[in-house]
Amino acid sequence: MQSLLTVVHIITCILLILVVLIQSGKGAEISASFGGSSQTIFGSSGGANFFTRLTTALAAIFMVTSVALTMLANSAKKSLFEGQTAVPAQSAPVAQPSAPAAAPAEAKAPAEAPAPAKAQ
Repeated sequence: MQSLLTVVHIITCILLILVVLIQSGKGAEISASFGGSSQTIFGSSGGANFFTRLTTALAAIFMVTSVALTMLANSAKKSLFEGQTAVPAQSAPVAQPSAPAAAPAEAKAPAEAPAPAKAQ
């Protein structure tokens, strides 16, 4: 199913590119470079209505196949954690701190340095 949809999508992409290139623009269309005018092939309207409708139809097919391929890709992909049960985390036993060996009786205060004199 997905491979058939991919083939339809690629063919639609190629046709959409070709139809957009063939459409008449401001005198720079690809159909004029072949020596003929698209007006003689499709009548007095020059195929404008035909190419406009064809472009719209191909764009719609392109959008539908894009959405369908995205939905198929998302449904096929499963989560890495799907189907797994939650395992509680085991922590290592916390070691109790031992009593301090010998606490100093008095903490000596650092000698205070004289304050620097302000220069005026």
